[in-house]
Amino acid sequence: MATKVRGVRGATTCERDCEADILAATGELLAEVVAANGIDRGDIGSAIFTVTADLTAAFPAKAARELGWTHVPMVCAQEIPVPGSLRRCIRVMLQWNTECAQDQIQHVYLRGARDLRPDLLPLAVQEGSGEGGSR
Repeated sequence: MATKVRGVRGATTCERDCEADILAATGELLAEVVAANGIDRGDIGSAIFTVTADLTAAFPAKAARELGWTHVPMVCAQEIPVPGSLRRCIRVMLQWNTECAQDQIQHVYLRGARDLRPDLLPLAVQEGSGEGGSR
């Protein structure tokens, strides 16, 4: 199978607009995305981070740098302020060089961001009988 570039999505929320909360939430999200997909850092082509307008205290990419992603090109951007959208939300789109098929990719939604993609929640969480991250 040929190596392809696949998009891996993830999102989370944080409690406060402070550097510590933004970096902790982003670090947790990235760790979950990497673990869920078995991603080797050397296979990450790039990372695009977005934050809602109410998060301005830190760049999420700083958390990736702190995880050792020193050679991964990254960009941070602010999302459009759609009325009623999720507050204090951090999203990431990784471009991953992999042999995985598109339907094998595990997207991860944590904390309040689980509401963004309930279709990706494990059945136990959808039924309210489980805890843990959303894939």
